[in-house]
Amino acid sequence: MTRISQARARELGLLPPRESKYRSRKATVDGITFDSRKEARKYEELKLLKRAGEIVDFELQPEFELQPGFRDRDGNWVRPIKYRADFLVRYHNGRVVVIDTKGYRTKEYAIKRKMLLYRYPGIEFVEE
Repeated sequence: MTRISQARARELGLLPPRESKYRSRKATVDGITFDSRKEARKYEELKLLKRAGEIVDFELQPEFELQPGFRDRDGNWVRPIKYRADFLVRYHNGRVVVIDTKGYRTKEYAIKRKMLLYRYPGIEFVEE
């Protein structure tokens, strides 16, 4: 008897697609795949605000370094800790807002959010 992995069985259509860990459903808009429908809706909203002239621009998936990488005592490289938000929005008055669309707040997210606010005290952070 030949055995196949669950991943291979899904590829062949023998098993249903795996459900997301937090039950979010991916959504595609303008050829961009978002991790959730909520994030995709926010993207569409920001596009409308830009078209209407309410905002200057917005950026997808901005990344912030929370702790730089370093070498430990044995010379091994320890990777930096980074936080990737969903959007960064720029307004006409120079205001910059970082937006994160959350359905479920993990412990990792809570820690990284605190680190972000500590490392970048002037940042305006909005969670939706």
